[in-house]
Amino acid sequence: MTNMRIIDVQVFQIKPRWMLVKISTDEGITGWGEPTLEGKATVVEQAVKVFAELLINEDPMRIEHLYNKMYRGGFYRGGGVICSAISGIEQALWDIKGKKLGVPVWQLLGGKCRDRIRMYAHTVPFNDNPTREEILYWVNKRKKDGFNALKTSMVAPPIRHIDTWDKVESIIDRIAAMREAAGNDVDIAVDFHGRISPAMAPLLMKELEPYHPMFIEEPVLPENVEVMKRISEKTVLPVAAGERLFTTYGFREIIEKQAVNVVQPDLCHCGGILQAFKIAAMAANYYISVAPHNPLGPVALAACLQLDTCISNFTAQEHPTHEKKLDLGVGLFKDPFVIKEGYIDVPNKPGLGFEIDEDAVKELSYDGKWTNPILYFEDDHSMGEW
Repeated sequence: MTNMRIIDVQVFQIKPRWMLVKISTDEGITGWGEPTLEGKATVVEQAVKVFAELLINEDPMRIEHLYNKMYRGGFYRGGGVICSAISGIEQALWDIKGKKLGVPVWQLLGGKCRDRIRMYAHTVPFNDNPTREEILYWVNKRKKDGFNALKTSMVAPPIRHIDTWDKVESIIDRIAAMREAAGNDVDIAVDFHGRISPAMAPLLMKELEPYHPMFIEEPVLPENVEVMKRISEKTVLPVAAGERLFTTYGFREIIEKQAVNVVQPDLCHCGGILQAFKIAAMAANYYISVAPHNPLGPVALAACLQLDTCISNFTAQEHPTHEKKLDLGVGLFKDPFVIKEGYIDVPNKPGLGFEIDEDAVKELSYDGKWTNPILYFEDDHSMGEW
């Protein structure tokens, strides 16, 4: 029996700020992945093209082998660009494998642990310094839309390494307004974006305790795990991090030292679906839960949903909460994902669970130079003050 072979790898830069990779096989089965790296997509595109030379004529069913061929095949390993390129390719390989076998990817990773996936919404889109009125409007809108979990950013106004009590109070007032509007039956996560100093983070977290956040995301940058651990030990609030870490190697220390309560692998950056699955297994040994990071497009969401379905320590799934539902696949998928009462039903279609409209891909494609800051999603780390 002749093995299926990869015959082509294509990359599409598409609006608003996503990049897709399409892998074609000699059996006519195609797979799609999303290797976007915010602000560096054109660089990742070149990395995908380099890896494509290694993939032609290979068997796409040998996912772990091809992952290692890409990751270990060169002298230098890891990093955002290389791992994002590998991640998108790896997602596409799983899409092919599932379609070939006629099952969703989650079925190949042990089967489902749940029938629906809890989603959390971003509040106050495109505004890091909202008024109280804006906060109340958006929280009430998200509740009306059926969400029972929300996340807000604490990026602006910028926090100095040691700041005034007036600044602290202005931030806490925003969270207090959110809690007042949301009530106690809605979870609220607070994202520090790693932009708070080790001096200010514990103080802010202490002041947030009365509002019972679901978790505090990146209270400091993840580069120094000891600092993250020290801050985690000073608070009763759950701490989350991981969107800027790559592969199981990158997550090992933060998990082993129990520096966080929630890990947030990004399936477009961490190495792909199987790496995220292994990271979740590592975390489970320490009773750490998983809330995959995803500020990107619908293919990224599709990959996340496969993981969310089959891991036992899942918490909630991020998505950009675009008002036109582009991040759910509207305008790109023939059958976009649908959020009902804050949840998405487990996808049952083969592969990653969607059928892409290739005419729409062509229509939305651009040359990689197109930008529109109005469509800036909440986690665009290429913008803002550090």
